[in-house]
Amino acid sequence: MAVFDCSDPDQRAAGILEAAAAVRRGELVVMPTDTVYGIGADAFVHAAVASLLDAKGRGREMPPPVLVGTVRAATALVEEMGPYGQDLIDAFWPGPLTIVVKANRALSWDLGDTKGTVAIRMPLHPVALDLLKETGPMAVSSANRSGAPAATTAANAEEQLGDSVAVYLDGGPCADDVPSTIIDLTTAIPRLLRKGAIPVEKLRGIVGYVATDA
Repeated sequence: MAVFDCSDPDQRAAGILEAAAAVRRGELVVMPTDTVYGIGADAFVHAAVASLLDAKGRGREMPPPVLVGTVRAATALVEEMGPYGQDLIDAFWPGPLTIVVKANRALSWDLGDTKGTVAIRMPLHPVALDLLKETGPMAVSSANRSGAPAATTAANAEEQLGDSVAVYLDGGPCADDVPSTIIDLTTAIPRLLRKGAIPVEKLRGIVGYVATDA
C-alpha cells in the first residue's frame, strides 16, 4: 500500500503513475474527486470490479458508476444517450452530475447487475482527471464501507478500506460531503435518482420536466 501527497507536485506525478500502474494490474486505488473520495478499478477487468465491491462490502445488485476523463471516452461506452444526454453533458461536465444511460452492448465488461445501463460521470478534479486520462474509464464508488459515511479525506478512506487498496492519492480534504446528482435518461421522461450537488431546478433548466419520487 502506498500513499501520495498530491499537494506536492513531485509526489502527485509519481502517485498518478503508480496509481495508473496499479489499475492496469487489476488493483484498487483511492482518488479525490469534486464530491467525495472514490475507490476505483479498471472498469473492464471483471476481477478488479469484484474486488471493489468486496472492499466496500457491497453486492452485485449495486453496480459502481464509471468515471471518465473525457467526453469522448464517455460516448464510447454508450449505446443511447437519449434526447437530453448531450445537453446535460455540455451544461454540467466536468462536474457533479452522473447520468444513467443505455450501455454499449459491444463492450466486454461486468459492473454487476446493471440491466444494460451504465452510470457515467466526468469529475471536476485535476488529480482524478489526470489519472483517468492515463487509465481510461474506471469503475469508481465512494471510498467507504457500505453503510458508513463517505470519506472526505484520504486518511478516512484508509481507515475504512485499509490494505484492500494499493494506492491512495491524497488530494486534501473535500469541500463537503455532498454526492453527485444522479439522473436516469433511459426512459422517455428523465428521472432524478439521487439528490446531490446539482439542484433539480438546474436540471429542469436544461431538460424541462424531471420526474422525482416526491
